[in-house]
Amino acid sequence: MAQDFDARNVTINYDGGSITLPIGNAKNLFGDDGYSLLRPQGEDVTVSVKAHTRTRIIGGPSTNVEQNTYSYKKWPRSNKSNSSGGQEIVMAWEGSEGSWVARMTGSASDLGTFLNTSAPKPVTFSTAGSNYGPFVRVIDI
Repeated sequence: MAQDFDARNVTINYDGGSITLPIGNAKNLFGDDGYSLLRPQGEDVTVSVKAHTRTRIIGGPSTNVEQNTYSYKKWPRSNKSNSSGGQEIVMAWEGSEGSWVARMTGSASDLGTFLNTSAPKPVTFSTAGSNYGPFVRVIDI
């Protein structure tokens, strides 16, 4: 299967960062699992607020805030700035036709952990100074 290196890019978020690569390459690397990676599950988070006073205007009256808790759903995200879309990496995996450029946010360690739990094919990647891998998801039989 030839990769769609000219196609749109897709960003897959994971704990600690994200990886951006062409859609065709994501389909080739992750196979059918790639579609579930594009539908992340939110994480339920509960926040406890301690009782405190709040002053909205300096020198103004204070109001009491009672102790409370609230919940929300935390969705995967990645940090992005206008100057860079992440660190450029070069990836290769079993069955790929050569090496492919992708962009990574977060650490190489977090990407390795993600690939080790998600990639159905052995995959390696290189940053400017280091080679990583191979990483492959272990399937229980």
